[in-house]
Amino acid sequence: MRYSNVVRASFAERLNRFEAYVDLDGVRTLVHVKNTGRCRELLLPSSTVILEKASNPARKTAYDLVAVYKEGFGLINMDSQAPNKVVAEWLSNQGYSYIKPEYTYGSSRIDFYMEKDGEKYLMEVKGCTLEVDGVGYFPDAPTQRGVKHLEELIKAAMEGYHASIAFVIQMKGIEKVYPNRAMQPEFGETMDRARAAGVKVLGLCCEVEEDGMSIIKCVEI
Repeated sequence: MRYSNVVRASFAERLNRFEAYVDLDGVRTLVHVKNTGRCRELLLPSSTVILEKASNPARKTAYDLVAVYKEGFGLINMDSQAPNKVVAEWLSNQGYSYIKPEYTYGSSRIDFYMEKDGEKYLMEVKGCTLEVDGVGYFPDAPTQRGVKHLEELIKAAMEGYHASIAFVIQMKGIEKVYPNRAMQPEFGETMDRARAAGVKVLGLCCEVEEDGMSIIKCVEI
């Protein structure tokens, strides 16, 4: 997954879930934030951020904020659309005979449905951008949608699907992701039940660059 026309800027202020100000070449500039999460530990004043120039010149904001340098750690991709894009690329090389994104199962849309050798697979994808002491955590804000998806995966596993939740680790050097029980105990408890039901928990380790991201390794967590 590659970005085009990326530039560096200095983060100034977040206005709301979708917009922020950055200083780009000395000019205070309004940009679109491609992550509606809190990202409070990432979007700090004066942090170096990576912007992608929008292809539509008529847009209100000319740039998308897609990544940030975290002090003492390094580059973190925070584009919430990136995980599904890189997983789609990665799955295309994993020997599946059929792949369908946005698959309706139960009352949810699961990110990917796959088939291989007559077996059925379901995979829900979550992006991990929260790092603490060299470990990734999810979620960085309460997510009832995430709990619901886990419940659907538990049901699928019991019905014979190969069900998995895959955490795309949007930073280099991290191979472990833990449920953020302090933020949302319910998510951690549901993860425990999912494991017990046979749902696989995968960590998709990434190579992260200013102009893109790719999956380099899959580890079972």
